[in-house]
Amino acid sequence: MDEVAALDGITGIVAVLLMAAATAMTRVGGVWIMSYVRITPRIEAFLKYMSVSVLISIVVPAARAAGPHVWLAVAVAAVVMVATRNAVGAMLTGTALAAFAKGFGL
Repeated sequence: MDEVAALDGITGIVAVLLMAAATAMTRVGGVWIMSYVRITPRIEAFLKYMSVSVLISIVVPAARAAGPHVWLAVAVAAVVMVATRNAVGAMLTGTALAAFAKGFGL
């Protein structure tokens, strides 16, 4: 039984290392590929807003599946983002509000 547990531990470590290598290669590969692309205003706008669209594609389905406390947190985060234009502050505010509401059973 100890051999199986050791194998599972080694397998897990190898899997994490392979995922880290794949992540590093995609990041380096993206920078390398973009070094050959002329940055036009259109491409610059795409790159600027791509991270926001990825974040929205993660948040919206999760918020739809969650309860009202998450809907409120997302709405407050959106208001904070519009008011301060600070994405990190908005995410922290929304996360804190969702945790607070869930902790108090709201």
